[in-house]
Amino acid sequence: MDILKNVTGRLHGKITEASFEGANIVLYTDHENFFKTGERTIKEIVNDIKKRIELRADTKIILKKEKTEEEIKKIVPEEAGITNILFDFHRSIVVIEAKKPGLVIGKQGSILNEIKAKTLWTPYVQRSPAIKSKITENIREVLYANNNYRRKFLNEIGKKIYKEWNPEKVDSWVRLTFLGGGRQVGRSCILLQTPNSKILLDCGIDVASHGTDKFPVFDIPEFDISQLDAVIISHAHLDHVGLLPYLYKMGYKGPCYMTLPTRDIAALLSLDFIGVAYKQAAQPLFDSKDIKEMVKHSINTGYNEVTDIAPDVRLTFYNSGHVLGGSLVHLNIGNGAHNLLYTGDFKYARTRLLDPAISNFPRVETVITESTYGSKMDILPPRKQTEEQFIQMVKETLDRRGKVLLPELGLGHAQETLLRMEEAMRTGELPKIPIYIDGMIWDINAIHTAYPDFLSNKIRSQIFADKNPFLSDVFSRVGSAQERKQVIEGGPCIVIATSGMLQGGASVEYFKNFADNKDNLMLLSCYQGPGSLGRQLQEGAQKVVVEDESGKREIEVKMKVILFSGLSPHAGRNEIMSYFNNMKPRPRKIIVDHGEVSKSLDLASALYKLNRVETNVPRNLETLRLR
Repeated sequence: MDILKNVTGRLHGKITEASFEGANIVLYTDHENFFKTGERTIKEIVNDIKKRIELRADTKIILKKEKTEEEIKKIVPEEAGITNILFDFHRSIVVIEAKKPGLVIGKQGSILNEIKAKTLWTPYVQRSPAIKSKITENIREVLYANNNYRRKFLNEIGKKIYKEWNPEKVDSWVRLTFLGGGRQVGRSCILLQTPNSKILLDCGIDVASHGTDKFPVFDIPEFDISQLDAVIISHAHLDHVGLLPYLYKMGYKGPCYMTLPTRDIAALLSLDFIGVAYKQAAQPLFDSKDIKEMVKHSINTGYNEVTDIAPDVRLTFYNSGHVLGGSLVHLNIGNGAHNLLYTGDFKYARTRLLDPAISNFPRVETVITESTYGSKMDILPPRKQTEEQFIQMVKETLDRRGKVLLPELGLGHAQETLLRMEEAMRTGELPKIPIYIDGMIWDINAIHTAYPDFLSNKIRSQIFADKNPFLSDVFSRVGSAQERKQVIEGGPCIVIATSGMLQGGASVEYFKNFADNKDNLMLLSCYQGPGSLGRQLQEGAQKVVVEDESGKREIEVKMKVILFSGLSPHAGRNEIMSYFNNMKPRPRKIIVDHGEVSKSLDLASALYKLNRVETNVPRNLETLRLR
């Protein structure tokens, strides 16, 4: 059945063109009156076919760009703070970026409706980051600047999805092959296969490994890049998205599905990945052109939005509680024949930054869960108690005129730490001394300020009330080697720097300079991969070997090094068990991945005993049949 003919046939010649934007249907009309009044008719069709339809004006009747910009500036109140107006001419879309998007939308969309009526362009509104973000600006330009390619690409995706459109069809089997992340943390990558579709769940790199162990295993008969229908990214940490630009370098031309913040941060971290490779005198796996391809081929949905991504697969993202834009991936396969939940990384507790992971779903038969902290030994202490100890140790270090180094993952963990430090200084728990931010963290903070809708209610309210904690004057950006030298040579301070495992990045530079002073303190509070410098220090190494311009050298570690596991953005053992106790509906099968072998096996055993549900701990290259 041709779904476009079905739709256009009911609109009696009012449509000049019908096309797809991914799973959505877009209709263009040169009837000005129908464009302004046809919403009710479109809603009736949507109710019948249960697909999203958007009506836009044909480019023949829209107002010229210069006039449209004038009209928008007349209609939108000045206090909205418009920072940019972008035109996507081929799709009749105008994107209005503003500091206060609510004032551009108006009550019940009144201002948007006025813009639409006067210009015939379809207005979209985006929030301007409160901290200037070059990466967000560049991404928006790539997507909207004369981009006829993107329109054609989205239409081709829709054609594939609806090629055999049949709402009644049920498929017969579903298989998963683990290409990475099986019995390990790092290089997460799973191939989902059905009779009609091949979909990749995540495409990561193991940053702490070497050689081919860094990457997912693609050299197998089942994996053919030309046969791949879609890639789904759960969140923007490199162990889940780091190899995605390489897929585009190798010729993949299909879509990658992720949330908007995940797209922006993935692009930023991928650029940083190239920079780190050059600093280590290594050949980068991909270049900025491949990252641009990733952005051009991304399809972004929010939480709780259902979208078709293949003829037999529907995708819904839910909040995972792990990092900004991080998602639990729910897949409805074969028109409901099987429902799979892939957790990626998740947190089942409220944090400063995010609400807890969602645990209620329409249907779930199989869950793939992470097990980073899955063993019976991984009982995380109460967050409040850990934070108090954390603040106390920082205070003692500053009192003895020492420096505090906090190596952080650029995404998620760092922002939690920033908010914790900002509050402690605001309330007087800590003296007001400089907090220096080095590495990608500053740019990722900027992306947080662009997408407050993905943050917890508390932080969102602060941002909307112009009390944005990310803009506190206690934070200073370190943007050059000279500024870094001044921090190293200066007085007591707190330094928050990437990378969290001390595998390259600014944190290693500070460590080299702070390590020989017993008054200094380093707090490790994120997962330290086997083989990383961070893991060596976590295990009590008194001497470590580091590399610099003069080659390898041994450093004696006199500074205090403490591991704080209670602040992890991952679910601890009790949280994981609680998550499955509270999950509705109860799954029939739980697959455990993303954990060291002993932790994954321990968790699988406990889940089986407590829930009497089938569990499995696959190795890499194992294939499991779900149905």
